[in-house]
Amino acid sequence: MLDYVREIERLKTERNAVVLAHNYQIGDVQDVADFVGDSLGLSRQAAKTDADVIVFCGVHFMAETAAILSPEKRVLIPDLEAGCSLASSITADQLRAWKAEHPGAIVVSYVNTTAEVKAESDYCCTSANAVEIVASIPADQEVLFLPDMFLGNHVKKMTGRTNMTIWLGECHVHAAVQPVEIIRAREAHPKAEFMVHPECGCTTAAMYLSSQNDASMDGARILSTGGMMTRAKESPASEFVVATETGILHALRKENPDKSFHAVTEAMICRFMKMITLENLYQALADDQYEVSVPADIAERARLPIERMLATA
Repeated sequence: MLDYVREIERLKTERNAVVLAHNYQIGDVQDVADFVGDSLGLSRQAAKTDADVIVFCGVHFMAETAAILSPEKRVLIPDLEAGCSLASSITADQLRAWKAEHPGAIVVSYVNTTAEVKAESDYCCTSANAVEIVASIPADQEVLFLPDMFLGNHVKKMTGRTNMTIWLGECHVHAAVQPVEIIRAREAHPKAEFMVHPECGCTTAAMYLSSQNDASMDGARILSTGGMMTRAKESPASEFVVATETGILHALRKENPDKSFHAVTEAMICRFMKMITLENLYQALADDQYEVSVPADIAERARLPIERMLATA
């Protein structure tokens, strides 16, 4: 039987390739990756790497962002079917039609969007800097926010903005998580710290609950990936309840073997994130297959809103 880990390491050296893995990937893929993190952090790694080939173990919009930021590099994704329900909730045509209904409005797009949608936007944002970016826009300027309605409502609440219209998009995995499930998980582990990841794209429902002062979010720590990893190491707590896709538990447990980590619900699994395996990662490197490229005109237009996001992240 082929030793995929050994072969992947060999091919990375032969091809001068770097493997980037999102926090939600399966543990075996995270373990063989050169960098593990959220989509924004991985795109930054892609932009500064000296590798000729980037293999992006994530979903399609993330590989597109890497390709936009690293146009001179070859970007591969091991499975072309690895999409994103949130990114699919709005198309460029729908955005153009929405803009036509609101002439002169400023468009702020969450990073979980396609390159075509980014190209129609004025700003991109992460969960961590969405409030800051919207707050920086003149108060009398109308804002169209897309596609995550939970993040949009959170931003609207935090900024107090009345002239902000929100697209009704959501993540298929996390939109179904209810406050009662958060409360149940926390009651099952009453001594555990509660950590919520703000940049993972799909925990924005929890952020919204927090801004609404919902009891399920009492004492919650809203932390980035790095903040979550640092907090887990530094906290005196030995037990944590984590509100995000369950893939991140692998890294938390790996780095903190003496501590316990529990998902709010084990059902928080993104099937798209779990499509990439060691086998198709190996095939991508061996056969140079499934390149992700963005047409030059779209990439040029999308780069500005992405750079504005990076400047405030």
